Amino acid sequence: MAAGARGRFITFEGIEGAGKSTQLERLLRRFGGRGPEVVVTREPGGTALGERLRGLLLDPSIGTMAAETELLLIFAARAEHLRRCIEPALARGAWVFCDRFTDASFAYQGAGRGLGPNKVEVLENWLQGDLRPDLVLVFDVPARLGLERALTRGKRDRMETEDVAFFERARAAYLERARGQPHRYRVLDGSLDEDSVAAAVDAAWTNWLDETDRGAVPGNDV
Repeated sequence: MAAGARGRFITFEGIEGAGKSTQLERLLRRFGGRGPEVVVTREPGGTALGERLRGLLLDPSIGTMAAETELLLIFAARAEHLRRCIEPALARGAWVFCDRFTDASFAYQGAGRGLGPNKVEVLENWLQGDLRPDLVLVFDVPARLGLERALTRGKRDRMETEDVAFFERARAAYLERARGQPHRYRVLDGSLDEDSVAAAVDAAWTNWLDETDRGAVPGNDV
């Protein structure tokens, strides 16, 4: 990458139990140390304030929260994340790998909570301007399978207490967004075994890098 060039922004998305966090770790083990600086982060979170808000959002003792409150708290964490972590990293040429980003808000609050995409878009445009992920890897699993996997991790967080219908709505929103922007999204079958998914990630990653090198994939010049 040329001196002064903007970094790249890669996000990992999917409903609970889709395997995105595991595959992020695996890809980083293969990618790390062989290129530019890499920043690994997550949402909600990524900053001291963001992690505090994450704890609040996922605390099952909070119980029911107004959908609008949930969305605004997530975007409050995202605003801090953008200004203090993501934007500075991209500006210095780092590659940012993020476990969830705004696609999760469209899926969980827009579709899952029934707020619709318009409210999410207003906040997205206000806080992010033209910034969007360069590559979004969506790990797709049926909601029931994802929840079964999530339950094996132990105590459920507040999001994991939702029913199957909630996660089916979120899953459908992810897939709809991916269909609308195929140049930025890659949908991977997360129901396969971990090694098979990792092989699919490698293929998608290699293909995207080749397209990027040829200039076939537009970047964010912000």
